[in-house]
Amino acid sequence: MSGQVRRIIFAGTPDFAVPSLRAIAASGHELCAVLTQPDRPAGRGRRTQPGPVKQLALELDANILQPSTLRDQAAQDRLNELAPDLMVVVAYGMLLPASVLAIPVRGCINVHASLLPRWRGAAPIQAAIRAGDRETGISLMQLDAGLDTGPVFATAETTIGADETAGQLHDRLAQLGADLLATHLDAILAGRLDAKPQADVGVTYATRIDKAEAIIDWSEPSVDIACLVRAFNPWPVAETLFDGQRLRIWSARAEPEADVSAAGPAGEILACDADGVQVRTGAGCVRLLSVQMPGRQRIDAAAFAHGYQLRGKVLGQ
Repeated sequence: MSGQVRRIIFAGTPDFAVPSLRAIAASGHELCAVLTQPDRPAGRGRRTQPGPVKQLALELDANILQPSTLRDQAAQDRLNELAPDLMVVVAYGMLLPASVLAIPVRGCINVHASLLPRWRGAAPIQAAIRAGDRETGISLMQLDAGLDTGPVFATAETTIGADETAGQLHDRLAQLGADLLATHLDAILAGRLDAKPQADVGVTYATRIDKAEAIIDWSEPSVDIACLVRAFNPWPVAETLFDGQRLRIWSARAEPEADVSAAGPAGEILACDADGVQVRTGAGCVRLLSVQMPGRQRIDAAAFAHGYQLRGKVLGQ
């Protein structure tokens, strides 16, 4: 850090925001408040507990604010009283009204997990993997009244691994975002870095995930199904029906060139061996690698095949 110490409000809630909060705490600027969503029930016991950002904020002995809405005048008055120079927003989970965006001297900036304007919205990591994108990254942007429509200060690109899951990519992007934020924070606070408008072309949206999207349609091509499995690991986890029970598919590999010339229904189990369970799809095959039955632990698909008579059965029925 160089120059004047500035006052920063950090707004975030889940794991993705934790590295960025650490970056702000280590920046030398004043963390005048941490804004995070109210505690909610979580875990098997559904006990109310603080989110990851709040847990770190408690360790930092930070001033913690947890309003249920930012449209409340009392909440906005409290933010105004803090006289912030900047608000850093990372996966906060609430839209900021225009009246809040206008409070900090330098406005509000956001660490977004895509290369905007591709994948604006709530679930850009899952959307990129599901679409088969080979690259993604982080956009450090100025928030405006739209949904991830503001101008961009800087980006950082990364390649998506061929077998990378959403959970793995999430962790890499969380740190990449924190590093990008730390690199450009002083320049933004000093007004030395200009944000550039997003392109008008290439706009796509990543809507909030519905658990129903995780149900596998075996008539889809094998490549698309394998992408879906990766995109929904670790949540909500791709699934299908097996003998009327829900079978969760944790990992799978596309075999688009597999010989499935013989007629048969999509979802038919064609083979079981030490390398997994081969399933017919709308184009090629998918090899299941790791699965989980209700009330059981996740196991290799090859081990699963030892416990059941699988060949010839049809998944999804």
